[in-house]
Amino acid sequence: MGVLGPRDTPPGRHESPEQRADRRWAELLQEVRVIQTGVQILFGFLLTVVFTPRFATLQQTDKTIYVVTVLLGAATTGALVGTVTFHRLVAGHRLKPETVLWASRLSLVGIVLLLATVTSALLLILRIAMNNSAVPWVVAGLVAWFMLCWFALPVWVLHRYASKE
Repeated sequence: MGVLGPRDTPPGRHESPEQRADRRWAELLQEVRVIQTGVQILFGFLLTVVFTPRFATLQQTDKTIYVVTVLLGAATTGALVGTVTFHRLVAGHRLKPETVLWASRLSLVGIVLLLATVTSALLLILRIAMNNSAVPWVVAGLVAWFMLCWFALPVWVLHRYASKE
């Protein structure tokens, strides 16, 4: 079974490549709206932490984790906003299928960066809240859960059901 290209029409749908691109763009935009809201709230919160009195009392390791977390949050925001700016810059050039393909890839990069951001934020928060050796194990368990929900389950469904087409 081959992978559909940006101009291929999937079996079972009677739509032109442009109609398919329009549908896929609308779906992608809805997905990005959902995830971007959460990312913006997380990133906004992260930006305020440095201005709290408690920040000055953190260990250097925790301050480093904080800086990494903020940078990852900024990169996540950039990738997810990039999906929309990508479309805006190439709109009107008859490249909708290609735009959807590349914006989709950019949103996937944003999701991977979000995983890294959430991991880093959890590490920082749990190090401060729990202050014990279980923190890396708790964070690793949560990362495994995210990987299962965000990546493994969709890949399994694709493998399980795509072969029946």
